[in-house]
Amino acid sequence: MTRHFLVLSIAITLIISAGVSIANDMDDMDGGSGSDSSGTGAMGQMGAHMKMSDHMTMTESRPMTPADRQRGEQIIASMKEKLAKYQDYKAAIADGYEPYMESVPQDVYHFANRQATAAEYMGDFDLAHPGSLLYERKTFGGYKLVGAMYDAPASDTPDQLDALIPLSLSHWHAHTNICLPAGVTEADVVNGNIAAHARPDISSAVDPGRGYSRATGDALRMRVGYMADPRFGFTGTISNEADCQAAGGNFHQQIFGWMIHVYPFASDDLTAAFSTEAP
Repeated sequence: MTRHFLVLSIAITLIISAGVSIANDMDDMDGGSGSDSSGTGAMGQMGAHMKMSDHMTMTESRPMTPADRQRGEQIIASMKEKLAKYQDYKAAIADGYEPYMESVPQDVYHFANRQATAAEYMGDFDLAHPGSLLYERKTFGGYKLVGAMYDAPASDTPDQLDALIPLSLSHWHAHTNICLPAGVTEADVVNGNIAAHARPDISSAVDPGRGYSRATGDALRMRVGYMADPRFGFTGTISNEADCQAAGGNFHQQIFGWMIHVYPFASDDLTAAFSTEAP
């Protein structure tokens, strides 16, 4: 299987996995430690608040040009027109956008479409058919459309990403430097099979000599599967191959492709529409 089709397969399974989604896995992995995202752990890195870190690579900003500003305005106008029908979230569901993690409180909920995501990972970028639609949950039921998430192949260069959405407007991001423990594969993470694994022996994680207290150990036991060990995962303390190998894990320079969030329904102001933080 070529790398291209491996990435495609991973992307499709990620977005519409039958079990626990990767976003759910990432949220559990964080457990409230090491992230300043609001309330939803690492899910915030995918949704409301994203920042550069060892596990989050973001494209560098480029100087704004008049052409970029014009493109930005055209992107926002096009998204407002093409995605307006999805103000009714039931229309999104009817068109194949499936919500996940509904039971987990989030700032932004992803409604993902298998075919649209597959197309994006094949290099078919279409503003009218984003891989995911982004919604906020309304207080008295239902969802409010706030934006969309677009994807691109992991192999895309900055220039290729800039051609899709200018790097002067926002940051594309990727999940990088991920250490998974022995017995857990990238496919396990993608398919949301983490909870199916036996909980590891975390005695080493509560060894005071390693800087973990017994109280911390009690908290770790409340987590699921390999996520009981804070060294591993998308917000784990390990972020380089040497440390990962020393811990008996398997290292991944990048899992999944490039992603970008756009919020055209938040404001006509390009700064707000292309912000890395949800409205």
